[in-house]
Amino acid sequence: MPSLTQRLLARVPARLRPALVRHRRLVKFLLVGNGCFALTLLINYGLRLTVLDGKPVLALTFATVAGTAVSYVLNRRWSFRATGRQREALLFLLVSAVAIGVNDLPLIASRYLLNLREPWVSPFTQELADFLSGMVLGTFVAMLFRFWAMQRWVFTRVEQP
Repeated sequence: MPSLTQRLLARVPARLRPALVRHRRLVKFLLVGNGCFALTLLINYGLRLTVLDGKPVLALTFATVAGTAVSYVLNRRWSFRATGRQREALLFLLVSAVAIGVNDLPLIASRYLLNLREPWVSPFTQELADFLSGMVLGTFVAMLFRFWAMQRWVFTRVEQP
């Protein structure tokens, strides 16, 4: 019986399969990232609309920490299939702490340097600027940093498929 991965790969056009197989670590990392992005988005707006109303940077930081914890488990077990554990958790925490800061910087710049917040802009413009700067731009830049740093320093000993 074919595995789930084999069944999904069979649905991909034949000309794309070699590239997906060759870059499978990146594909898995991006799939984990998409799931964690959705989780972060839900937590971020759940916090912003309730207990952290008026504190968007703090809400994004908490949401990103939660998404990062889930991504550690999924990336370790599935994307990178890491085998070494000596310094891995500490290095992951250090890389993630830097990445959380990288993720927050565009939102901080949008809100406090460009003043894209009430009363200088409408509530809709503020929310749109927060989403685009914090959730889209911040997440994208942090994702690039994380993939590079995880491969370089954290998950250096991986199982061969």
